[in-house]
Amino acid sequence: MRARARAEAIVVVGQSKLLQRFGPGLMHALIFWGFIVLFPTILIAMIGAVDPHATLPWLGSQGWYALMVDVFAGLVFCGVLAGFYIRKVLRPLRFACSHLAEADLILAWIAGIVISLVAWHASQIALGFSDYPREWAPVSNLVSGGLAGSWVAVLERAAVWTHVLLILGFLVYLPYSKHLHILVAAINVFFTRTRSRGRLEPVDFEKPEAEVRLGAATVQDLTWKQLLDTVSCTECGRCQDVCPAYNTGKELSPKLLIMALRDQVLAQSTTPLVPAAVTDNVVWDCVTCGACVRECPVGIEHIDHIVDLRRNLVMVESRFPEEAGAMLRDLDRASNPWGRPPSDRTAWAEGLGVHVLQPGETPPEVLFWVGCAPAFDERARLAAISTAKLLKRARVDFAILGPREACTGDPARRMGDEYTYQRLAKQNVETLNEAKVTKIITTCPHCFNTIGNEYADFGGRYEVIHHTEFLAELVRDGKLKPEAGARKITYHDSCYLARHNDVLEAPRELAAAAGNAVEMPRSGKRTFCCGAGGARMWMEERRGTPINEERVREAASTGADTLAVACPFCTVMLDDGVRTTGVKMQVIDLASLLAEAVERRRASTSK
Repeated sequence: MRARARAEAIVVVGQSKLLQRFGPGLMHALIFWGFIVLFPTILIAMIGAVDPHATLPWLGSQGWYALMVDVFAGLVFCGVLAGFYIRKVLRPLRFACSHLAEADLILAWIAGIVISLVAWHASQIALGFSDYPREWAPVSNLVSGGLAGSWVAVLERAAVWTHVLLILGFLVYLPYSKHLHILVAAINVFFTRTRSRGRLEPVDFEKPEAEVRLGAATVQDLTWKQLLDTVSCTECGRCQDVCPAYNTGKELSPKLLIMALRDQVLAQSTTPLVPAAVTDNVVWDCVTCGACVRECPVGIEHIDHIVDLRRNLVMVESRFPEEAGAMLRDLDRASNPWGRPPSDRTAWAEGLGVHVLQPGETPPEVLFWVGCAPAFDERARLAAISTAKLLKRARVDFAILGPREACTGDPARRMGDEYTYQRLAKQNVETLNEAKVTKIITTCPHCFNTIGNEYADFGGRYEVIHHTEFLAELVRDGKLKPEAGARKITYHDSCYLARHNDVLEAPRELAAAAGNAVEMPRSGKRTFCCGAGGARMWMEERRGTPINEERVREAASTGADTLAVACPFCTVMLDDGVRTTGVKMQVIDLASLLAEAVERRRASTSK
């Protein structure tokens, strides 16, 4: 409850997400804060409409409140003017396909409300009806100076009734407009998830078959929170503006997805959501990076919608991209997306002296969860090798599971195959619990997120640390001593590390310890995806510009010669991007950069 109250205070009252874009955010905040301050004037105006000499007890006669009303009425009007300027002059692309005419009507309506309010107060001051000293209302007092004659009494009655009717009309119109979010957004923010942003709700396969919810086929399958999401959308397009798929020419727009679902909800449609509301391409374009969720000012959880649509397509209709089907078959057959035999999981560690934990052995201080990509992909392997070497140099007591380690199930789950995910998750949890493991480090943010945030649903509760955090701590403790080199390094934040799990500082500490670090324009929690998430690692990009190429060009724009990563998926995707774009950069994991820096220090001190 404390977390929900905090979200209401910061996101709703503080308008924190909107103010991430200061100009448009301030415009909206002025209107929002203005209406909070002006809310009591609705009652004051209704009383005044009946009796021009009466007002709300106490508050209606307070000079300080009259000052606040004048100030915030002016600020609301300035917000309205700014809104028109943004929509009619700047015309940002994020408003494409939004209901702009309706937004214009609402802005004009709001302007009418504050103008009629000031006109009423000014005419009251001119007639001597106000219950507060006129000097406390500088704007209304200034306007009243131009009012004289018998018609002022008529203006006073016209203004107050116009004000009251505009407000009542506004309240009646809201439920039928896209501005319904004014009434429901705060509720939606309150019920936004308070647990990890990277966690998905599991399907309960223990229920009777008829009660198991296998994703969303029609409107009737949407959860109450998903229904609330659809009517909370402000059509602001902030989600669309940051979506990697949309920004590289794909069909997916998170905004249009929610709007299309809303249309189905309001129509009470019973037709399949795919393709009646959205196409298959829209569903499969998503990389589950979470950029849309982070930007949304009203707490819409787009990823949950996408994954539920995928769950129905995969588990009910067996409808999914062909190459992704091959990945699922490999997971089912070999417990890894590469389809390699479990016995190959230790090939990367040959000659390193890494201990493979056997059943019944005393657990190590730390279990190194290698992950599938470092075990089976040549380019991702170097990160595991470097991590193991650094752990040994720092004399950390660690071991690996070797053939007993299986894929965490992340690709299957994000693709919508919850059944395969849960099979793998339960298998891994059983293995880890039998081994009495308590502390795990992993180089893969997807493994990090799944084991740390999702395995608890199946009885797996462990301290999970990303290798950048663990290595940075070893550096701080003096157990690893690096020496920065001449490399100019730009670090790519993994979505599942930075945005989903708030791991931001440790990777930057390692980059700074290895060379001269520079930031990309889109970094930290506003990072731009490499294109691998949401099982897209195993799907071809056949439309628009490849996401990994877009990211590589952004990295190259910094002038860096090294693109540092902290994720094996990012290693593969961005290395592919470097090759296809011809950019002259080396893609390398931070563990390997740190290993170079430690060796550099050792070499320099031995001279």
